[in-house]
Amino acid sequence: MLARRNLVAAVGVVFLSLGASVAWAATDELTGAEGEGSELLERPHRTLDRAIDGHRERERRRERRERRRERRQPEWAAEVNGDTVAGVPRGTLEAIASCESGGDPAAVSSDGSYRGKYQFDTGTWASVGGSGDPAAAPEAEQDYRAALLYSQADSSPWPVCG
Repeated sequence: MLARRNLVAAVGVVFLSLGASVAWAATDELTGAEGEGSELLERPHRTLDRAIDGHRERERRRERRERRRERRQPEWAAEVNGDTVAGVPRGTLEAIASCESGGDPAAVSSDGSYRGKYQFDTGTWASVGGSGDPAAAPEAEQDYRAALLYSQADSSPWPVCG
């Protein structure tokens, strides 16, 4: 919508210029200037063509930026918003996280074997698609991976807190 408004505004400016050019051409004819009228009449067309080309180029750049932004998003990002995370109520996940780690995404158990907000061990983390250290993963990814695990096994991976 904004792009269309910009194009309409650019065309409007060009048409205003066209009106001024026609007036200049008429003045030249009245004063006897030769050859300048046709050049003045061509000027708005070039201006309009440049405005349209500029608009199209800006649109192409905007579309490329959007495609790059979409490619950069991890696969789980779209699933972590609103009242549910990958179909699991956010309240359920918050209750588990609160019990397991006090809701701290960087929490590590005293022996180091359970890590992150949901106290994943590395094998369980990998089984739901996680890589690296769960405690170093973004909180939203931890939420997503915990929701996947909950969807697969209900609350059994968290025998005390689930």
